[in-house]
Amino acid sequence: MKASEGSKHPNADRRTIDIGINLMHRSFGSDREQVVETAAEAGVTRLILTGTSVRSSEAAAQYAARYPGRLYATAGVHPHDAKSCGESTLRSLRELAAGDAVVAIGECGLDYNRDFSPREVQREWFAKQIALAAELALPLFLHERDAHADFAQLLREHRPKDLPAVVHCFTGSEEELRTYLEMGLHIGITGWICDERRGGALRELVRLIPPNRLMIETDAPFLTPRDLRPKPKDGRNEPAFLPHIAAAVAECTGRSTEEIMRETTETAEHFFNL
Repeated sequence: MKASEGSKHPNADRRTIDIGINLMHRSFGSDREQVVETAAEAGVTRLILTGTSVRSSEAAAQYAARYPGRLYATAGVHPHDAKSCGESTLRSLRELAAGDAVVAIGECGLDYNRDFSPREVQREWFAKQIALAAELALPLFLHERDAHADFAQLLREHRPKDLPAVVHCFTGSEEELRTYLEMGLHIGITGWICDERRGGALRELVRLIPPNRLMIETDAPFLTPRDLRPKPKDGRNEPAFLPHIAAAVAECTGRSTEEIMRETTETAEHFFNL
C-alpha cells in the first residue's frame, strides 16, 4: 500500500515527494529514522534515496526496503566515483535494480567542474549506465555540471527517446534548459531557487518548465535553502524543508504552493512508477 493510501495524514492536502535525498550520508547517522518521520509530519511522505556508488546504492536500497511504500532508492555511480568502477559494477547495479525498492538508475552523468574522475572515464560509465537503464526499462536520475555538450550528446546517442530521465538539481542556462526539454527530459529543482545570490536566473527559468516535467527535491543534507527561517542550527538540509522549496517555485510561477506540491507529486508518481 502506498503512503498516500494510508490513514489520514495531518498534511494530507500538502503531500509531496522528495525525489532526491542523500539519506545515507553520515550527517544523518544519529537520527535517520527521525528525519523520515519529521519529513512525513511536514507532508513529505515519500522519499527517493540517492545512490552515488555501488556501496551507497546498496545502503540506500536496504534502508528503503524497511519502509515499503514510503522510501525508494536509486542505484548508480556518480561521475565523481566513475574512476572506481570495474568489472563487477554493472552486475551489482543490475542486481540492486531487481529489488522492489529501486526505482531508477543513477545518480549518473558528467561533472567537469571538479573532475574527480577522468573525463573519458566519466563518459564511459555514463554511457554504460544509460544502456543499463534502457535494458531494465528504468528511468535515469542524472547529474550534469559544466559538461552540457558531452552530456546531451551521450544521451542522444545512447538513450531511447521513450526512456524517462530527470536532470537532477538543475542550475543551468536557458539554452541548456530548452535543450533538455526538447529532448524530453524532466527537471529537478532544489533549494538553489531560494538563494537570492545564485538562484536569480533559475527563478526566471522555472516558469519555462511544463508542470508534467517538473519535480522538486532537497538534495539533503546539501543545498539548504538560504532563506529558510529559522535556519537549522547545524546547517543540515532535510526533506522536511521541501514545502519551502515548493513555495519558492510557486512564487516564481504564479501558482499556489498546493498546486506545485500536487503537480510535482503526480509527475514523480508517473515518472518513477510509484
